[in-house]
Amino acid sequence: MKRSLIPLNLTNGEYLVEINGIQHWVKIEGSEQETTPLVILHGGPGGNHYVFERTAGPLLSKSRTLVYYEQRGCGRSGFPVSENDYSIELLVKDFIEIMKWLKVERVDLLGYSFGGELALEIAYAHPESINEIILSGPSLMDLDIHKVVQIAGFLTVANSLFAVKGLEILGVEELYKRVWELASTEMVDALLFENQEIARKNRQWWEESKLRNTGLLAKGLQTNPVTTPLVSRLKGICNPVLIITGIFDRNTGIPVSKIIHGNLPDSRMVTFDRSAHFPDLEETDKFVEVINGFLIKRVSNINPAEGHQIQ
Repeated sequence: MKRSLIPLNLTNGEYLVEINGIQHWVKIEGSEQETTPLVILHGGPGGNHYVFERTAGPLLSKSRTLVYYEQRGCGRSGFPVSENDYSIELLVKDFIEIMKWLKVERVDLLGYSFGGELALEIAYAHPESINEIILSGPSLMDLDIHKVVQIAGFLTVANSLFAVKGLEILGVEELYKRVWELASTEMVDALLFENQEIARKNRQWWEESKLRNTGLLAKGLQTNPVTTPLVSRLKGICNPVLIITGIFDRNTGIPVSKIIHGNLPDSRMVTFDRSAHFPDLEETDKFVEVINGFLIKRVSNINPAEGHQIQ
């Protein structure tokens, strides 16, 4: 197993760490493994790690040193004073300060959904700080195709009346907004999960956590967009990247993952046959096995039985 090139002095536990004037929730697990830290980046924007801590996280920590943190204004972390203090640039700055607090020089990244997009932004801005990257159902929020995938996903799981109401509105932005307004809890679960028993368990965890997505981070990222779209910068990210995508992902989906895959210089894409947007919940054991295989062997020796590998 690959070990860090520098001594690690990490202690398991939960911490509140002041980063750029904001209290960030940080959790370290599996420090006894003494591996290069694998930093977990949650989705949303505006989500948290509560569910991941109870599914794939404990399994990964049996072989990896994990570092969780929740982004500014998310989960158990604090909120900025101003609603304008949300941007990709600030999220990247927060991350680098967390690395300084950890006293590590390089880390691996595992980002799911929006966390995958953030992982790529971090690697683009600070390639010297990142080793391998894993993306699970990554987003590309500045592309209309991302919105189109979600619209199409809702229409495939909705009744005909929903489809008629949604299609009465023209324009991707307005249609995208309206689709989410019309969607019921059951439809959101059907969008995100293929197995509805797991969807119900996920929702139970959401309720149990008492953590809510305020929408402020998503709004802030729209108000303060990146200057140059990420998709046009992907060729500048040379880290080895593993992309994990469920074949039933109706939220970001195979189209978005293939765009990312096709533009990165060094990436592999593995599809999961029984998953939608969250392979970490729907195929947890396989998810962990594929990630461990990638981090140890850099994907080249992934067993085809673990998923369909796309070169």
